[in-house]
Amino acid sequence: MLFIEYPKCSTCKKAKKWLDEKNIKYTDRHIAEDNPTYDELSEWHKKSGLPLKRFFNTSGVLYKEMGLKDKLPDMSEEEQLKLLATNGMLVKRPIIVDGETVLTGFKEAEWEEKIV
Repeated sequence: MLFIEYPKCSTCKKAKKWLDEKNIKYTDRHIAEDNPTYDELSEWHKKSGLPLKRFFNTSGVLYKEMGLKDKLPDMSEEEQLKLLATNGMLVKRPIIVDGETVLTGFKEAEWEEKIV
């Protein structure tokens, strides 16, 4: 299982604590130092079944500075994926990738259902 996080993110810390308490093994990856690639994001998006917007960190400073709320609706899926691949701080975190399961953000009930 791959756990993609930003170590200073409070939600990521909660998610990591939850995984540790459940004794779930994972490989840690720092999203800003090792940004997901276009190919990874494309694959995860397909596997997740989620709308692409769920992969954007909509509460992040960079998202707001770039005015993406207004720009995303006019961008193609490919353009959005390319943009996400440019900077890990644009990507919603944490992300769990485990086989065919891909989850963005930490919702305990959803993780309980899909991971445990």
